[in-house]
Amino acid sequence: MAAAVTSAAPALPSLHSSSCSLPPLTHRSLSFVAFTSPTITKLSSHRSSRHFSSGPSTSVLSIRAAAAAADKKRVLVINTNSGGHAVIGFYFAQQLLGSGHEVTVLTVGDESSDKMKKPPFTRFSELVSAGGKTVWGNPSQVGDIVGTAKFDVVLDNNGKDLDTVKPVADWAKSAGVEQFLYISSAGIYKPFDEIPHVEGDLVKDDASHVLVEKYMAGLSFSSWAVFRPQYMIGSGNNKDCEEWFFDRIVRDRPVPIPGSGMQLTNISHVRDLSSMLSLAVENSKAANGKIFNCVSDRAVTFDGLAKLCAQAAGRELKIIHYEPKAVGIDAKKAFPFRNMHFYAEPRAAKEIMGWSSTTNLPEDMKERFDEYVKIGRDKKPMQFDIDDKILESLKIAVTV
Repeated sequence: MAAAVTSAAPALPSLHSSSCSLPPLTHRSLSFVAFTSPTITKLSSHRSSRHFSSGPSTSVLSIRAAAAAADKKRVLVINTNSGGHAVIGFYFAQQLLGSGHEVTVLTVGDESSDKMKKPPFTRFSELVSAGGKTVWGNPSQVGDIVGTAKFDVVLDNNGKDLDTVKPVADWAKSAGVEQFLYISSAGIYKPFDEIPHVEGDLVKDDASHVLVEKYMAGLSFSSWAVFRPQYMIGSGNNKDCEEWFFDRIVRDRPVPIPGSGMQLTNISHVRDLSSMLSLAVENSKAANGKIFNCVSDRAVTFDGLAKLCAQAAGRELKIIHYEPKAVGIDAKKAFPFRNMHFYAEPRAAKEIMGWSSTTNLPEDMKERFDEYVKIGRDKKPMQFDIDDKILESLKIAVTV
């Protein structure tokens, strides 16, 4: 096919019981389904009216302050040592510490491993300085690692399958942990004709995250909740997202985007994900048994994301569209996002916990580009072998 070439200036127009399961839903609506064991509770999305008074008295404020002090939680974060999710645990711990909670982060593996030489692990000293604790080891031995320490809340930000999460969840239940939170994935939703994905949409029954979600529902914690993130950005993220675009833009290379470039996706700043998790800790009753799409509230197209990156870098942008099959390329290896509409909406968090998103991609990309330059990635030698194969197939010459 002929290549579609778009040149654009930087500026833009404006988430134990064999009897508990998650039932399939065959329709979509403005309601959510909360999975509790063994019953199903349908949560209406209609907002109740609110009545406001002139303000609380001094005595009421004193009572609230005392209650808040008594409600400080002891939180254990089981944090992955790889992939894009590690930064979620870091930001979550940082935010909880800032709110006065006690936080321990248990990271998979060894403190001396090469993985710990990358962000966000290189920033763990910030958590310690804020009063947090950091430990390393095998989460399946969590009881031995934490010893006699007691926790109110456990977040599993590591396991992708039941074999990995079950030892942690079982220990948490036996140790009297009140609330168990799990980072699942929005990738478990079945492709659907309607977008965005909302909580309650059909999921892939054989997906490993789904098996974990079902197991959690049967353990009867006082409170449990599942969070399904998509793509994220933020300082300390060690999985390429916006960097993929910056790498090409600052080197004056074409940006090869599969398909039309109009595919919708969701990019969230990690501070939004951590704020949603923190709200669940502080509103454990409201969050109990709920599934939350842990995403921002706006979608962006692939082309739009490329334009935002170019705008942040202050550089010209040249987009090349191609069909992966036509050029003999596996899109999963050539592009950092799913080559399809993949967009979830954080409806439950807004309706149930009053959460709101702060992701602002035009501004956030400026912050991301500043750090990109600060760490010297703009000057790092790079090879673009797959890009070159695409461009060669399209008979497009690259002059760098």
